[in-house]
This record gives sequence, C-alpha cells and structure tokens, in this order.
Amino acid sequence: MFVLLGVVAVGAGILVVTTRNLVHAALWLVLSFGALAGGYLVLTAEFVAWVQVLIYVGAIVVLLLFGIMLTRAPIGDSADLDSGNRWAAAAVAVATAAVLVTVMAMGFRDERMPLREGGGSADELGAAVFRTWVLPFEVLSVLLLASLVGAIVLSRSDIRARPEAGARADEKGDG
Repeated sequence: MFVLLGVVAVGAGILVVTTRNLVHAALWLVLSFGALAGGYLVLTAEFVAWVQVLIYVGAIVVLLLFGIMLTRAPIGDSADLDSGNRWAAAAVAVATAAVLVTVMAMGFRDERMPLREGGGSADELGAAVFRTWVLPFEVLSVLLLASLVGAIVLSRSDIRARPEAGARADEKGDG
C-alpha cells in the first residue's frame, strides 16, 4: 500500500509540473498531497496525516487556486507556460534533488525515528521535529518564505517601472 501511494504521489507530482493548465496542476497537487497523507496513515502517523490534509490540501492548494483565479494568470491551456529550457530545468532539478538528498542523508545518517504503534502521536512528533529535525524544518520554512516572496514579486505588475506612466505624470504636472 505504501509503495502504491508513493507511486501515485510521484506520478501526480510529475503531472503538476508538466501540465499546461494551471487549474489542472493545482488539482494534481491535491492528489499528490492526498497520497502523501495516505502514506502517513500507513506509517501510523495519524496526526501528521491530518495536518497534511488540513494544511496542505485544505489551505495551501485553496490559496494557490485563489491566487490563480484572482490574478491575470491564464487559466486554460497556454503556450506561454512552456519554456524552451525544459531539459535544462529538468537537469537542474535532478541535480538539486541529488544534492539535497545527499546532504540530508549525510547529516542524519545515524538518526532514526522508530515506527511503532502510536508513533505518530503529537508529543513524539513535536519532540522529534524540535530536537532532531529542527534544522531541516527551518530550512524548509525559509524556502517556503522565499518562494512566497518570489511569487508575489512575479505576480505584481505595478512593481515594474513604466516609462510611459512617468512621462504622462510629467505632462499633467506641466499643464
């Protein structure tokens, strides 16, 4: 069951980044997050599974969909969403994933979290996250914050300087 859920999560994740429809990408993301929550249930981490469903599926994806719907982002199929740098981007993504997995494996080689009945309790999870796994937790927080700031900057059109807008203001001031 765990392997099946893993295959669904990875397959849906690949479809998230390869589809040309933003709304469909968000829905594939829901499926990927749901499969991850199922994986947590198989590992008897019920608390983490519910957090996954409530926060990621319930809040993050809804926020993403609102962002798509409320901005001028193309909703249907769009050729603008395709890039000629697809293979270079894939190579960079694989290299980045390899570096991250290597660093995490080398940094936490001897640390293990026991998988036993009741191992997903909030007390044990909190102790593990804020003692053993605090560095990856904080790195992920900074990464999410940077991606949020980048998304805001990319979606805002009023940040870019418009020379014609400045020229019109000068003309009105002179008259």
